[in-house]
Amino acid sequence: MELKDILAKCDHTLLGQASTWEQIKGICDDGMQYKTASVCIPASFVKQAKDYVGDRLAICTVIGFPNGYATTKAKCFMASDAVDNGADEVDMVINIGWAKEGKWAEITDEIAQIKAACKGKLLKVIIETCLLTDEEKIALCKCVTEAKADYIKTSTGFSTAGATFADVELFAKHVGPNVKIKAAGGISSLEDAEKFIELGASRLGTSRIVKIAKGLKNDGTY
Repeated sequence: MELKDILAKCDHTLLGQASTWEQIKGICDDGMQYKTASVCIPASFVKQAKDYVGDRLAICTVIGFPNGYATTKAKCFMASDAVDNGADEVDMVINIGWAKEGKWAEITDEIAQIKAACKGKLLKVIIETCLLTDEEKIALCKCVTEAKADYIKTSTGFSTAGATFADVELFAKHVGPNVKIKAAGGISSLEDAEKFIELGASRLGTSRIVKIAKGLKNDGTY
């Protein structure tokens, strides 16, 4: 797989708590230069970033992040506000406590409400796989499918572990045809990125692939 094809599936990500506009601007520049799928940034920077990039790059942001336990009403407001500010894509975190309690109907309803609040923009649903059993992951594949979200996403990158090959394989077997897969957290090599794509991931949440591309460019090999 060519590097440009991997980059085209990357949500180039910067979500650190101390992120500054200069850093966000830098990853926007990288995203435009290397033609990533989007940049994934904190909601407070969405309007500024969209004004900066215009139609040259998709802007993704996160809501209910990273813990997922905000109320549904709050998450819906955050999604609507993000879209009004120019977000093209929204990555939400489920209520993981609800998953532990088996509240599948409530989770499905929350995802559906947030999808409506996205006003036609893409919604990716983070389920934080490292905190779940395989049975819970399978049940959440059904929730995401029934709620008509666009993507199921493995991880926030802020918990105990990130994406695994096994989780992407599991998703691919259990999500509906309307749901794509995003692997995120700990993707550190081109080999891993390519493997995740081969297993069924349509998006990768990572900052390292652009860093690798920059290194190859500096070496004159890309």
